[in-house]
Amino acid sequence: MISRIWHGWTSRQNADAYEDLLRSEIFTGIEHREIRGYRGIHLLRRDVPEGVEFVTVMWFDSLDAIKAFAGEDSEAAVVPPKARALLARFDARSAHYNVLVAPEQ
Repeated sequence: MISRIWHGWTSRQNADAYEDLLRSEIFTGIEHREIRGYRGIHLLRRDVPEGVEFVTVMWFDSLDAIKAFAGEDSEAAVVPPKARALLARFDARSAHYNVLVAPEQ
């Protein structure tokens, strides 16, 4: 399994709207794509001095599954225009890690 990790930051004023967008549109849109080998997503949030940091951790079976999600440049961030409008900054590239130990499902 491969974990895809990405960070984005919002102002405090945009944080709730960004979280709502992720939950109501972006994550459901990913699910509806029915990407073979996509196993789900975790969303993390914390307050930081400059605003609010969000981290997404996505789970995939293979690099091919990641490419089905992100395109041929598999590390490129996938940030829809509505999300970009709410973010103060974000990672242009995602990091991929081989999962060595994970909780049992």
